[in-house]
Amino acid sequence: MADTLILIPARMAATRLPGKPLADIAGLPMIVHVLRRAEAAAVGPVVVATDSPEIEAVVQKAGGRAVMTRADHASGSDRVFEALGIADPAGRAKLVVNVQGDLPTLAPIDITAAVALLDDAAVDIATVAAEITCAEERDDPSVVKVVGSALGPARLRALYFTRATAPYGEGPLYHHIGLYAYRRPALERFVGLPPSPLERREKLEQLRALEAGMRIDVAIVESAPLGVDTPEDLARARVMLSKHS
Repeated sequence: MADTLILIPARMAATRLPGKPLADIAGLPMIVHVLRRAEAAAVGPVVVATDSPEIEAVVQKAGGRAVMTRADHASGSDRVFEALGIADPAGRAKLVVNVQGDLPTLAPIDITAAVALLDDAAVDIATVAAEITCAEERDDPSVVKVVGSALGPARLRALYFTRATAPYGEGPLYHHIGLYAYRRPALERFVGLPPSPLERREKLEQLRALEAGMRIDVAIVESAPLGVDTPEDLARARVMLSKHS
């Protein structure tokens, strides 16, 4: 898809696991695992957006493309927007996919599922979620839940994102996965908005878009990938990916 660009923000200064993009997992740096999975989705070119010469060098050694961005960005979305201007100054890419650089077990089909939602012209931003099957995750504030109205068997229109256990009552809960596909004007609008009250309260950036009246649709996928935020997560990723190497 010539009109789609995947951008992977990656920085060295993660609070809980510094230098994690370069952490070795089954013989490859984590950022290279994410790069390979993004390439396997085959929806468009893939570019890593970083502030680190070390990450840039590793990506280039793996045959990928990286662009250098400022070090002072408040969020991955801001880094992605700067990288978009560098990687595609002519504005050819109409759709922009933000894939977090700490998802080494992400299924390429999940990227495809998000992009497909933008076939609907009413959707500004698309993302993905998986039904929670582990009881502990239901009440874990680090597992972000999406509350939405069903538009089909595997699609929601997002009403809210929260760290709380929601919605109340019987029925499935959905674990939100940090992967976003934007229409280019929607990304530009989003990064230009000030942080919203609910975003500040929940510490969830996507609430800024909802509070501004932007539409976010959600594809329901089979399972949530492992996000690597701690040394324990890294150990789990090494076990999971060593089985497939």
